[in-house]
Amino acid sequence: MTILASVQVTLPDGATLELADGASALVAARAIGPKLAEQAVLARVDGEVRDLRLALPDGARLELLTTRDRDDPDALAVLRHSAAHLLAEAVRRLYPGVKVAIGPPIANGFYYDFAFPEPIREEDLAAIEAEVVRELSEGRAWERVDVDRGEARARFEGEGETYKVELVDTAEGDISLYTQGDFTDLCRGPHLQDSSPIGAFKLTGLAGAYWRGDERKAQLTRIYGTAFFTKKDLDAHLERLELARANDHRRLGTQLDLFHFDERSPGSPFWHPKGMAIFNALDDLRRRENARRGYSEVKTPLIYDKALWVTSGHWEKFRENMFQIPVDDGQVFAIKPMNCPGHMVMFGSQLHSYRDLPVRYAEAAPLHRNELAGTLHGLTRVRYVTQDDAHIFCTREQIDDELDGCLEFLRFLYAIFDIEPRAELSTRPDDKLGSDAEWDFTEEKLIEALARHEIEYFVGVGEGSFYGPKIDLHATDSLGRSWQLGTIQLDAQMPARFDLTYMGPDNREHPIFVVHRAFFGSLERFIGILIEHYGGAFPVWLAPVQVRALPVADVHREAAGDLLGALGLGGVRADVDDRDETLGKRIREAELQKIPYVVVWGDRETRDAMAVRRRGGQGVESMSMDSLVEEIAEQSPLS
Repeated sequence: MTILASVQVTLPDGATLELADGASALVAARAIGPKLAEQAVLARVDGEVRDLRLALPDGARLELLTTRDRDDPDALAVLRHSAAHLLAEAVRRLYPGVKVAIGPPIANGFYYDFAFPEPIREEDLAAIEAEVVRELSEGRAWERVDVDRGEARARFEGEGETYKVELVDTAEGDISLYTQGDFTDLCRGPHLQDSSPIGAFKLTGLAGAYWRGDERKAQLTRIYGTAFFTKKDLDAHLERLELARANDHRRLGTQLDLFHFDERSPGSPFWHPKGMAIFNALDDLRRRENARRGYSEVKTPLIYDKALWVTSGHWEKFRENMFQIPVDDGQVFAIKPMNCPGHMVMFGSQLHSYRDLPVRYAEAAPLHRNELAGTLHGLTRVRYVTQDDAHIFCTREQIDDELDGCLEFLRFLYAIFDIEPRAELSTRPDDKLGSDAEWDFTEEKLIEALARHEIEYFVGVGEGSFYGPKIDLHATDSLGRSWQLGTIQLDAQMPARFDLTYMGPDNREHPIFVVHRAFFGSLERFIGILIEHYGGAFPVWLAPVQVRALPVADVHREAAGDLLGALGLGGVRADVDDRDETLGKRIREAELQKIPYVVVWGDRETRDAMAVRRRGGQGVESMSMDSLVEEIAEQSPLS
């Protein structure tokens, strides 16, 4: 009697399904029902995404994603990965001699990198997109085959696909190929069964990209695109993109006269007076709250000898991102990209008793990082960085209280801007300093702090700094986009490298711990995010110009100027628009500048009865100057 081998899988509702040994998720779907099999796009096996065609392990938990799961990130990723392969097929057909590189799904879409025989332009994307749409109308099905490394290498070498040959040579594990139409790609998958779930496809842009992200290697052409299960979802996405373009901080920064960039100092913003008003308001908030929480403001040098960076560990780990300054005697100095080593030197400049601790240093110094030119992006990726930096030197027993204080501080701060941060616990990287036992302790302390504050988090495995684990704060703006902002890091390594200790009650030296923390992250990035978050319509306390006075006629200019001076004495940022333009045009200009209050000053206005127009309001209301000053002050978190 022959006993057939079988596997058993558990479905989301707890039911079990027995299948022949080697059965795939697609076979499981067919066993449940033909409609499910037809609509299936992806499998989750024990929580991990898996191609429908792969054999299921015995005892696995199986979840099948279908075209009904159109908002599921994993379902969208497999759809877009398949769309990227359709793009590569179309490009190969339209541009003989092109070489294909890689094409992964990314947030909100996908890209594929190519080496074209001749450069292409943005205008060429329409023809490529039309070819992909033609492929979709014909229909495509994906076939997967596992091959040995030699066969895969010979295939791509014969096709002249040098990038694929390199990928075969460096790939780990089994080699698999996916074919649709007349295009075969080296790929781990997963992929759709066929192209029918792709209800909408759009190419969105063109950019340069270095092969494998290495500027020393060939520069390729990257084509960006996106795909959705329905056209309705694509239309909603394009509408969000249009809103994002309208609120792009680079465009609004020019429109509102906040800052500009110049190629004579790439990646370094030139802050105009109005932009500096925002910068200073945030810095005032930083200083006041630091003072309330026991931080001492310090100032440390910008340039240090190489030896300092060797001691801190940054020379080995970070020197390619540092601006270096050679001097005549052979010494090398570097402009600081972070404040931590300088604060270590400051703490170590004197003996500290346990009675002195914790010591909290705060500094918002200019930092410089040699970011690649291709990665610079407005205020969100710059070479000149101003972090709201702080370092807390504490005993082992004080760690919990200091972490609690940091988490309370950041919650208070982000609530001012209606930003709800999400936490990522970034754990030990491969190039960490220190022992696993030390990292076990510091990681556990961060986990316990998150638990005490009931903060949900996801784990970024290996994403910690080389000297310690960290809690990275990610925030979603009003357009639903995610940004990394602040960080809280717990460090036992750098203070040890600087031989920092404190004198305990037993008259012995003990190791010191350091909490690194920055909540804005950088003032440049935070302001860029706020510009887009508010669409340039800043809350009153943050607005560069809070009140604009508009004299109706020449005879009212002097009174409007006097009002400007009085408002300034009341702590209000105000200006006067007395240009020889119509009143209506000047009112419209104030609206475009998103100024919270506009005072129209004519024959009947006095300081006790001013004609005030509120931003976004309809009509005019009468208000005294004192009432206006008081109302503005009440809206400030600094009041």
